[in-house]
Amino acid sequence: MINTENTRSTLSADNELFSAHSNIHESGISIDQFINQPAIQLAENQFLKTQSHTESNARSYPRSFPIAIKKAQGVFVQDTEDQIFIDCLAGAGTFALGHNHPDVVNAVTEYISTGGPWQTLDITSPAKNNFVSEVYKILPDEFSQSAKLQFCGPAGTDAMEAAIKLAKIATGRSGIWSFSGAYHGMTNGTLALMGNINTKSPVPGLMADVQFMPFPYEYRCPFGLTGAESIKANLNYLEHQLSDQHSGTPLPAAIVVEAIQGEGGVIPAPKEWLQGLREITERHGVLLILDEIQCGIGRSGDMFAFEIADINPDVIAMSKAVGGGLPMALIAYHEKLDQWKPGAHTGTFRGNQLAMISGAKTLKILRETNLIESVKEKGQFLLESLHNLKSDCDFIGDIRGRGLMIGIEIVDTQSAGKSKAPNPELATKIQQQCLQQGLILETGGRSGATIRFLPPLNISQEELKTVTNIFISSVAEVMRNL
Repeated sequence: MINTENTRSTLSADNELFSAHSNIHESGISIDQFINQPAIQLAENQFLKTQSHTESNARSYPRSFPIAIKKAQGVFVQDTEDQIFIDCLAGAGTFALGHNHPDVVNAVTEYISTGGPWQTLDITSPAKNNFVSEVYKILPDEFSQSAKLQFCGPAGTDAMEAAIKLAKIATGRSGIWSFSGAYHGMTNGTLALMGNINTKSPVPGLMADVQFMPFPYEYRCPFGLTGAESIKANLNYLEHQLSDQHSGTPLPAAIVVEAIQGEGGVIPAPKEWLQGLREITERHGVLLILDEIQCGIGRSGDMFAFEIADINPDVIAMSKAVGGGLPMALIAYHEKLDQWKPGAHTGTFRGNQLAMISGAKTLKILRETNLIESVKEKGQFLLESLHNLKSDCDFIGDIRGRGLMIGIEIVDTQSAGKSKAPNPELATKIQQQCLQQGLILETGGRSGATIRFLPPLNISQEELKTVTNIFISSVAEVMRNL
């Protein structure tokens, strides 16, 4: 049992320590400061000790990144030991414009100075009206003409819960189909849609009537096919399951999918597959829910990742970057589905005005600049740099992604088969070597063996080159010690 008196004393001491560490110069963190800093030292400090003492065993990121962050700007974070890191996790894709973008900071501070409300439930306001206007402007043209919005609780999982509920109400059916490798949240309903059995199996009694279909993951295609044949076989299987009266799978209310799986290992769905999926769902009267929580808002090089296929889903789930770095989640859906009654879906913090201010400013910047277009160029540069590395490293099984959402799957070269077994131990070694050189990268995918790049969309070319150089040198260092 935690001694509460000791905990209070420790927290008080930490607050004094933070105040001592907070006297930071006002100028920004530069790439030169990052490059010229002393070697990174990852040693436990008082903040980490307190976190270990007071927070639950469920904490995850501190296990990979044992640092305490006191400052963040752009692509950089600075810890309490004044060490600088390049953040290619970016709040799991939350910070489209990086940390503390000056225009976003100014918009929020100006709003606060007016005495505007901080949250309003679902009562409207000028801030909300402006945010809604910006959301409609980023929606695909045809979709926006008949779109309705539902504001949810503050996290992406809340948006997915709303989408599931809406689909069941609108269709009168209970089943939801998801895909292998899927990640849609950690609540009871969304956890049932997760492909990762290890994560969800400890929780009994998850949402019923969930069926899983194979995702078009060419590197590990369950049909043993590649290219167009892999896509064709996948779509044929989906069609069969929906149309065959002996398939054992009742017609679902909706099919939920990520246009690019994130936590599942950065796996982009081919545009031909997305087009086929949309055609099949429309023909069978099944709603198509696109989870754009991580892959949306410019991350893929398009505003929404599904737009590469030129399709219109029935429901779009948004969170993370749509709030401009502050908590925000909502769904956009076709007005024909707007069948729930007043009060059918609520949430105390669905009226987060500060997130609407930061979100509106972020969306406006993305709309009015060429930033999203530049994401394609930066992503291509990153992919090419990594592919050059692949020829020298037989433990790199696959490199994939779109825009600034890139994954590198690390494999066991001694395993049998065309697609080698995942090698999470080696992926972690590379990740930790990157951290020692000041680069924050997350892992995911099968067995956590895919190293993931999710930098802010406005990362500069010089910063991106530094990222690739660190990764290449980290891989070389790990190879030397194999």
